[in-house]
Amino acid sequence: MSDKRTAIKIFEEMATLLELQGANPFKSRAYTKAARELQQHEGQLSEWIVSGAIHSMKGIGKSLKEKLIELVETGKIREHEELRASFPDGLMEMLKIPGLGPKKARTLYQELGLSNIDDLEEACLTDKLLPLPGFAKKTQEKLLQGIEQLRMYQGRFRLNQALPYAKQIIADLRAMPDVEQVELGGSLRRWKETVKDLDFVVATRNPEAVMKAFVEHPLKEHIIAHGPTKSSITLSSGLNVDLRTVKPEQYPYALMHFTGSKEHNTTMRKRAKDRDMKLNEYGLFRGDTLVECSSETEIFAALGLHFVPPELREDRDEFEWAEKADHPPLVELSDIQGIFHAHSTYSDGSATLREMAEATRDMGLTYLGITDHSRTAYYAGGLSIEEIQQQHKEIDELNQEWKDFQIFKGIESDILGDGSLDYPEEILAQFDFIIASVHSQFNMSSEEMTARIIRAIEHPSTTMLGHPTGRLLLNRDSYPIDIYKIVDAAIANNVIIEINSNPYRLDLDWRILGYGREKGLVVSVNPDAHTIPGISDIQYGVGIARKGGLSAKHVFNTYDLPTIREKLG
Repeated sequence: MSDKRTAIKIFEEMATLLELQGANPFKSRAYTKAARELQQHEGQLSEWIVSGAIHSMKGIGKSLKEKLIELVETGKIREHEELRASFPDGLMEMLKIPGLGPKKARTLYQELGLSNIDDLEEACLTDKLLPLPGFAKKTQEKLLQGIEQLRMYQGRFRLNQALPYAKQIIADLRAMPDVEQVELGGSLRRWKETVKDLDFVVATRNPEAVMKAFVEHPLKEHIIAHGPTKSSITLSSGLNVDLRTVKPEQYPYALMHFTGSKEHNTTMRKRAKDRDMKLNEYGLFRGDTLVECSSETEIFAALGLHFVPPELREDRDEFEWAEKADHPPLVELSDIQGIFHAHSTYSDGSATLREMAEATRDMGLTYLGITDHSRTAYYAGGLSIEEIQQQHKEIDELNQEWKDFQIFKGIESDILGDGSLDYPEEILAQFDFIIASVHSQFNMSSEEMTARIIRAIEHPSTTMLGHPTGRLLLNRDSYPIDIYKIVDAAIANNVIIEINSNPYRLDLDWRILGYGREKGLVVSVNPDAHTIPGISDIQYGVGIARKGGLSAKHVFNTYDLPTIREKLG
């Protein structure tokens, strides 16, 4: 793990540990702010210290700088180690339960001595929490649901957690002289929204040397298995990594086998059998004769198919897709021309409007649709009517500076309980576009929630529907909703549904995109960026759009600036 990521992780954990300790809340918040500040900057901690850049970072005072220097020099922070040792390990695990924050965890630890998930579960089942202030019967029920949910998701990792490790390991493997070819396989290559492990396939004539280096990788915490053609390690994050080595002539077949889902591979083998061939991880055979293929593309062609992108290999409709000669290519990150759904310091973003615009422009994009929170989201600094006027004035001034870039005036309007939008109609009319999103009252029935969202979709001011199911990956399931009715309503009202690219959301789910694609749904791949680095989260959303089989024509923000001006005009 890079020293920057290590520092962020330690600071975030220190903030939590200080809350558990009951320390001054300002001290805890200082670590949280410092972690966010580190996320804002490109590069590594060691580089910032050497160059002196660390001294100009906001919110990182003398004490925190000394701790960061200590981390670089010793690999740890003594105060963090002491804080960590003052609490049982199980207490930190308890904090992963949805709805259980440090304050409640401290109460449970101090009053009942609860220091792990199993003990907490037993205490909830036997009503031991009820005498504590703030712990009603409903609280116990929610904690039990959270424990069940945590166990369901245990051992899974979001894309943003797994991808940095995958990139580092594959770069290290590619640098080895004995590695002729290497590629990521498995569910991460298929761009599943959460993964259990990482899979790599290597072509080599010296597997022993490759395996020896792999099990000694600097990120390794434990060796699970060390064999001549397959080895497995566990990283410090808990993520398992598998490596398989094959002969160079076997590589394309092995890569295909270890990429496809089990169901996809079954259909591929059946397709080969129907053509009097046999397909497995070692090759494609006609009788005992190898059908020589130098790439996955050639294997698909031998089976009468166009190349199936890895994201689609789930045995859904990819075979029908691959049989068509005229199917448009899947959307690429390079197709994205601009972004919508970004926050600034006007609400809960960490960068100013100008900083967000300049960062977007520096990425080669030509427009930014700014959408700070509306006033009902007071907890996120929702904008008053006066603040809207101030922001619009600043947008007008900034737009005078650029001819090749434009900021569009937007708002992320809360969908209120009855389905109406925030602000009077005359205020809504002042925006170029509006993203309508649910941020509260999640406990409605499916019928109520569906009707609420459809009413917002039918509002003439609504341009886009934000994170339509409200899920938070590995943390919170979708609220009850008939998503197919929502998609139908969006199409009928010419409302765009966003693919929220925040790796905690990735909502709209890729499994629904095929339905929307066939019906004529238009999506927008939106970063929901609250920081400058958050703009780059569009990579995750583009991957989900590809997994749903979408081409550029299905994605609103692949349009160029003149077209967007016309569409929003």
